[in-house]
Amino acid sequence: MTEITAPTKKFQKELNSGTSSLVLLSVLSRSKEAMYGYQIAKLLEESGPEIPMMKQGTLYPVLRSLEENGLLESTVEPSVSGPPRRYYQITKEGRVALDEWLEVWKQTKKFVDTILKG
Repeated sequence: MTEITAPTKKFQKELNSGTSSLVLLSVLSRSKEAMYGYQIAKLLEESGPEIPMMKQGTLYPVLRSLEENGLLESTVEPSVSGPPRRYYQITKEGRVALDEWLEVWKQTKKFVDTILKG
């Protein structure tokens, strides 16, 4: 395994910060029930274990930000095995934002792919 350079780490961090909200809204839009942070983190880890795109430490601030912006809502419920858990679910506004963001993502991806292919 090759060592990741500082510029690459910086680039990955910047890229991840722009896609984290999109990924989280997408995950929660497909879930039939509310999910708590650790559950989301495990799902993401299982989806791409060879490419850790989002660390747990960055997951929670993004979830809080999405909630503050009305795109998610949460409830706190007691847990049988530890502290209470905060469960998140997507709102109607979150679904609208997700649709819009997906369109922006598709356009951005198409543009970047076109430029990279030359």
